[in-house]
Amino acid sequence: MSWLIKVPSSTSNLGAGFDSVGLALNLYLELKVTRGSTWTFIPKSTCLEGIPTGTDNLVYEIADKVGKIYKPGQALPACVVEMKSDIPLARGLGSSATAIIAGIELADLLLELHLSQDEKLKIATDIEGHPDNVAPSLLGGCVIGHYDGEVSVTSVPVTGVSFVAIIPSFELKTKDARAVLPEDMTFKESVQASGVANVSVAAICQGKWDLLGKMMEKDLFHQPYRKKLIPHYDELASYLDEDTYGVFLSGAGPTMIAITSKEKVIQRIAEWKNTYSDFEWLDLSVENNGTQQLELPLEEIN
Repeated sequence: MSWLIKVPSSTSNLGAGFDSVGLALNLYLELKVTRGSTWTFIPKSTCLEGIPTGTDNLVYEIADKVGKIYKPGQALPACVVEMKSDIPLARGLGSSATAIIAGIELADLLLELHLSQDEKLKIATDIEGHPDNVAPSLLGGCVIGHYDGEVSVTSVPVTGVSFVAIIPSFELKTKDARAVLPEDMTFKESVQASGVANVSVAAICQGKWDLLGKMMEKDLFHQPYRKKLIPHYDELASYLDEDTYGVFLSGAGPTMIAITSKEKVIQRIAEWKNTYSDFEWLDLSVENNGTQQLELPLEEIN
């Protein structure tokens, strides 16, 4: 018996939607799961080289945690897990969130838990601490969420735009990006920041991408602090200004994402790549289907 678990990546914050707005993208973590004699994780992608290959793998640790909650005393049956991913690690594209979702799906599959989407989302958000990456990876599309011990989310359809990821060669750990954020804000600053975030959400709901781009520039929650860790941020944002609706820092960074039209990508991406050849440029789209869990046909197992 063999199964496929496929989890899309995500971008989060979308400017001022700090820890609350996320969008699933068409980069994926894939797990091919086959029963075995001992737990073994086999990396099949360059970006996964060096990951733990036994029960110290994050996916197993999450699956084991879920199993102990729902079926205490019942061990996860050993499996060989082939892992493929085209999601760069520590670049702000939700790689850790995909591992969390994959672990939950793995436990659900192997222990026949039949968890609902709400249950999976609650587990993932409890682990992650906020829903902005795990929710879109699980559910697909654009998800706006709130977490205070309980999870409240709503999905927003997004169509007609492209998301171009500009990925530098260096990593930025989330803990380092969070360390530069202020511990508190004044009441006046909080009102201003929440106003920007509120208009941003309305702009997403109505597909007003120009307005969203303007609000991204006015964010007060995280980008003014984190972009200091991204030496090229202002230069790239200025360079792309005329060809995009807006540019934002994806998650904690250092990846930047430009929102633009498909037509503009076709016309300009070759020039962008040539001008800034030190970066990896990816033309991405919204993944609306979320996480998939499939039983593989016999001919695909070997």
